[in-house]
Amino acid sequence: MVEAWFGVLCLMITFFVILDGWDIGAGMLHFLVAKNQDERRVLIAAVGPLWSWHEVWLVATGGVLFVAFPRVLSIAFPGYYLALFLVLWTLVLRGISLEFRGHIDDGMWRSFWDFVIVVSNTLLAVLFGAALGNVVRGMPLGPEAELSLPLFTHFGVEGSVGILDWYTVSVAVFTVVTLAAHGASYLTLKTTGDVHDRSRRLAGRLWLAVAVLLAVVTGMTAVVRPELFSGIAGRPLAWLTVAVVMGGAGAIGTGLRYGQEARVFLGGIAFIAGLLATAAVSLFPVILHSTLDAKHSITVYNGSADPASLWAAAWWWPVAFVLSFFYFGFIGKHYKGRVEVSKDSQQPY
Repeated sequence: MVEAWFGVLCLMITFFVILDGWDIGAGMLHFLVAKNQDERRVLIAAVGPLWSWHEVWLVATGGVLFVAFPRVLSIAFPGYYLALFLVLWTLVLRGISLEFRGHIDDGMWRSFWDFVIVVSNTLLAVLFGAALGNVVRGMPLGPEAELSLPLFTHFGVEGSVGILDWYTVSVAVFTVVTLAAHGASYLTLKTTGDVHDRSRRLAGRLWLAVAVLLAVVTGMTAVVRPELFSGIAGRPLAWLTVAVVMGGAGAIGTGLRYGQEARVFLGGIAFIAGLLATAAVSLFPVILHSTLDAKHSITVYNGSADPASLWAAAWWWPVAFVLSFFYFGFIGKHYKGRVEVSKDSQQPY
């Protein structure tokens, strides 16, 4: 049962990164693909109906941690207090900017909120990327399982590390570029005209940058956590997840070459899902790796709730999951198709 809940946790994270990832990516590209107020309103209309629903998966991730892995939550939350509140306030700023932008028909008002959209989405990508880097690198957990991380210490990856170092910053940069490419691919399917053309050109360049950065970050990971790579050989599931990454990359490449926008977008989804799955399989069963001593690490076994709680939660989770997908299907069908500039689209969202 513990292994199943670890899979559920990884599934929630993957859904959030993929679904909200294209919202974050589109937000980061706000000024690059939209050159005037009409075009920027189109970008907001492309993500506006669904962005708040996509954030539900982040809440669901927290819920799974609370129910299935309470010890992990109790250790990580105090240690990453600053980072968590930065994420919270950045999410609030993003929501406010999307909702408030169109309420006053004034160029300066809209330009200000456009700036907030770009900054908040970029910060979210950086924070989530740094979080992934911290999970892979590890954190300074001692025998008492107490955690308190400053923003940075000696900028190294061993011992008493901070939130930011050369490795976590590199993963954050990789995340920013990957989500930007994902967002550009999404915009090619949702927009027309100049916005579509700019998004398409930018998607090709960004995915090429992702390929280069992936090689760099993979090499860095081999230096920081070499045991993760040595363990892949004995885990058949890891070979499958790596195959998903390669298949997604192949779909992106062929889609860009032959102008198949849907293939690029779906390939990007497979690529991101495969990367997250590979990380999860490689890290299992460790959730919080200790940079001080591996024996102090928190695993799915010593960080999980009691079996009775896990079984009780297993009854309600499938119901909530199915209801969420029914809602996703309804909203997705209602807002399917491309968004175009029209008089109606300039009204407040």
